[in-house]
Amino acid sequence: MAKQDYKTLELPAKYTPKKSEEYMCLEQRAYFYQILMAQKQEITDGNSDVLNVVRNGDNGDTAGVGDDADNASASQALTMNLRMSERDNNLLKKIDAALERLENGKFGFSVISGDPIGIPRLLARPLATMTVEEQEEYEANK
Repeated sequence: MAKQDYKTLELPAKYTPKKSEEYMCLEQRAYFYQILMAQKQEITDGNSDVLNVVRNGDNGDTAGVGDDADNASASQALTMNLRMSERDNNLLKKIDAALERLENGKFGFSVISGDPIGIPRLLARPLATMTVEEQEEYEANK
């Protein structure tokens, strides 16, 4: 029988990780893999929309058309779309890093201490890389 892989494991529809399970068992890894892939897909789908808006707004068709307020609004919208795209790209990098940690068995464990991050924290923030205590200390020392 072939070994189950977290990438292909089909979970029950209402599955959520439980503290009673072995930490980062196959089901938990599959659950977080599916969440991360869904987030990645959502961002990727939205990114193409933002890029189309930027491309269409930058093609010069509307340049010089309208008054100064119209041109300022168009410029502001373009800037906002570029910022959103940059934010999404940064988020994609974090998702890819989390997927890499899943692949190498380090997902769910602190990058600082190696301690388990904990299911409740991962459910709230699947991209977490530190325990709550380490995150609080990090933010206090910023």
